[in-house]
Amino acid sequence: MKILMVNKFFYIKGGSETYYFALKRLLEQHHHTVVDFSMKDPKNFPSPYERYFVENIDYNAQQNIANQMKLGVKLIYSQEAKQKLEQLVRKEKPDIAHLHIFQHQLSLSILDVLKKYHIPVVYTAHDLQMLCPNYQMMTHGKICERCKGKRYFNCTRYKCIKDSTAKSLLGTMEAYFNQATKKYDVIDKIITPSQFYRRKFLQFGVRPDRVVHLPNFLDLKQPKIAPNQRGDYYLYFGRLSKEKGILTLIHSAIQTGIRLLIVGTGPLKQELEQILAKKTTHRIELLGFRSGQELFHLVGNAKAVVLPSEWYENGPYSAIEALMLGRPIIGSDIGGIPELVWEGENGFLFHHGSKESLAGAIRKMELLTPEEEQMFSDCSRQIYQKYYTGTAHYPKLMAIYQEAIQAKHPPKQKEGYRR
Repeated sequence: MKILMVNKFFYIKGGSETYYFALKRLLEQHHHTVVDFSMKDPKNFPSPYERYFVENIDYNAQQNIANQMKLGVKLIYSQEAKQKLEQLVRKEKPDIAHLHIFQHQLSLSILDVLKKYHIPVVYTAHDLQMLCPNYQMMTHGKICERCKGKRYFNCTRYKCIKDSTAKSLLGTMEAYFNQATKKYDVIDKIITPSQFYRRKFLQFGVRPDRVVHLPNFLDLKQPKIAPNQRGDYYLYFGRLSKEKGILTLIHSAIQTGIRLLIVGTGPLKQELEQILAKKTTHRIELLGFRSGQELFHLVGNAKAVVLPSEWYENGPYSAIEALMLGRPIIGSDIGGIPELVWEGENGFLFHHGSKESLAGAIRKMELLTPEEEQMFSDCSRQIYQKYYTGTAHYPKLMAIYQEAIQAKHPPKQKEGYRR
């Protein structure tokens, strides 16, 4: 099978790219051909299809009004992306398209190409962009579902995108444009990595037969973790930002007196450094960015991994990595996190945003006996083996592909390429 894979970034920027490249490897291992379509960037991995990639667009860069308007038009409908994808499709003639994060830089214009050539379309919803103009369902630090019922004007009213009226207005216009033109109707199957996201899509009016749950997977060569080197520390690794609940975690760690290692960078880095500098009695260390074997060692030897998120997480790779390495998890009760934390079996849940509730979960973990800790560790590994490996993922994805292909029912699929 020849699979057109679309993602606007072609380097590891976050969870969606981690999945993209893992899936690309998995499909190629099963002798499928993967055709890439993305955006140009100096950080990109090499691709034989990079000549079709669109020019780099940075919507976060400072622009004058005229340039903002030009970029705004591209955000809603990119002629460049449409033309280049059509060239690629006509040359490669893919059997199916699998979309990841494509909105904005690539835009929904690419869906017109897929529709024209009767290509079945699968979309993995790594975020909530299809339902929410700011993709997070979070406004000014609080969960927000005001756009339910296609009330997208709320995005502008509450300045939901980067607290900017102009950017929020653009997001509102894009959402109404997509609604009016029914662009997303081209997608045959929507894959959600969490059951929570599937429920959210249904609540926002997407037909149940279009939305299917399939967890992300993690297939890495088993990292070497030194035996009998288990540490006395708890670990957070990820982006240092407010929605990740890192401030709640800091306060709970100080309250309970645990040793906490924090791995990652982000907009709150300086604020965290200032908070910790003012506190004389804590056991918290900011380690900055870590990767590879060094990160595996930190995760694999942690007493537990903490996921304190305060927004609608999907299927976070930090949790899947903890499962793979057999570590217990303390996680907030929001989004898809409870699907990865089995209360009292491989970890503990706490009420998101509550320092007291998180401190209580930490105290429960501290009271485990060595035998119970081993049971939690074994349970995490079992969950990983059952749900989050490529072996578990591949046949389910192939079934989804077949359903999408059958849903199109073109009279003669190949004729479309000669239009």
